[in-house]
Amino acid sequence: MIEFAEILETIAHAPIKKRAMTNHGVLNEAYAYAKPSSFSRGMRIDIGGVTILLISGTASIDENGVSVHVGDFTAQLRRTFDNITGLLKSEGCTWHDIVRTSCYLRDIDRDYDVFNRERTAFFKEQGLDPLPASTGIQAHLCRPELLVEIEAIAMFRVDKVGESKE
Repeated sequence: MIEFAEILETIAHAPIKKRAMTNHGVLNEAYAYAKPSSFSRGMRIDIGGVTILLISGTASIDENGVSVHVGDFTAQLRRTFDNITGLLKSEGCTWHDIVRTSCYLRDIDRDYDVFNRERTAFFKEQGLDPLPASTGIQAHLCRPELLVEIEAIAMFRVDKVGESKE
């Protein structure tokens, strides 16, 4: 069995590779908006056989950069989950690799009960156990029609693709 100190030593000296991540079938790039915004949909960091995905705040935006499901909190939340799912899939992972989410709600007093119910149902559909660490925050979002935005962090071993689960 590998000792923890060996793992730290390997990581300490491993080269770090990073690149932007995207999935144009789900979301366009923020810099392609009519009013461009300077960020990547996410960043992939590979270090010592481990991949970390830092997924930028993601909302109910379609592949053309248009806000969808305006006024419908539940539908916006589901589209947000779908968008994050598409980004995860483009990097070869799933919600099972998510370790943390930061969830921004425009009106936490009004929407938290619905948010928590829908998030719980979504996580149950995904079969998540353990659940990711998470924080809920009230915030003014970048577009007035958006009601929810979620950031996520995923971690997985690079060699997991094609790995037997036996």
